[in-house]
Amino acid sequence: MVKKFSGLLVAGLVLMSQTLPAAPPAPDPAWKVARAQFTTAIEEREPVDEIAVLVAPLDEIFFFTDLRHLQGRTVQHRWSYQGEVVSRVPFKVEGERWRVFSRMRLHPDQTGEWSVTVYDESGWPLHTELFRYEAAAPATAGPSAESREPVLSPVSE
Repeated sequence: MVKKFSGLLVAGLVLMSQTLPAAPPAPDPAWKVARAQFTTAIEEREPVDEIAVLVAPLDEIFFFTDLRHLQGRTVQHRWSYQGEVVSRVPFKVEGERWRVFSRMRLHPDQTGEWSVTVYDESGWPLHTELFRYEAAAPATAGPSAESREPVLSPVSE
């Protein structure tokens, strides 16, 4: 009785292994995003600054990534606004070290949380970064010329 049951179990496992889709290959530990950041501009293939909060009236932001050991593969920047994907930008990686960037122009009503996730071609997420887009602060009225106190500067002799 035990032999029949174990034979059925083995046959069932073999059948299951033939019908289940193959899992995507595990990512190579050498594959990586060495650097990733939001910036207001790219000069000579490098970011000029690092942004965590972008304040209107600025409305354009770039996402820069420095990829390592992904040559021959395709990666994708997936831009999301408040958890919803709004853009996908694919890149073919053609070298052991490959720097890429994508950009997004923001609308004034798109304030809040933004993210970009870098995916490899199998859909494996390699890296995620976040930033906030904020409306411009309302201009505050300063004191009128009549009500301002004079500014006293020290005098040296």
